[in-house]
Amino acid sequence: MLVDFEIEGLQFTALNGGPQFTPDEAVSFQILCQDQAEMDRYWDALVDGGEEQPCGWLRDRFHVSWQIFPTSLYDLLAEGDPARIERATAAVMATFGKLDLAAIEAAADGE
Repeated sequence: MLVDFEIEGLQFTALNGGPQFTPDEAVSFQILCQDQAEMDRYWDALVDGGEEQPCGWLRDRFHVSWQIFPTSLYDLLAEGDPARIERATAAVMATFGKLDLAAIEAAADGE
């Protein structure tokens, strides 16, 4: 019924609530990445047997939701230039599947 596990030093407990409680986006994990290569590595490992979702989200083969997200995007979205933030946000929202950091940064710059 219960399983305890650790990911990167964080402790988690999962409960098997039965077949009426299936995994959905109400519970998800976010992996913050330093660069595109790290995003690609996590994405490729987790989406194998699963499915891509919008805005950098995916469901793994167990139907658990994950968002693979670059830390630099937090900085970009908090920098204060409303037009740049709007363009970056629109680029993320228009993405189905894995985020492309270079494309988002180019969109933010109006390219």
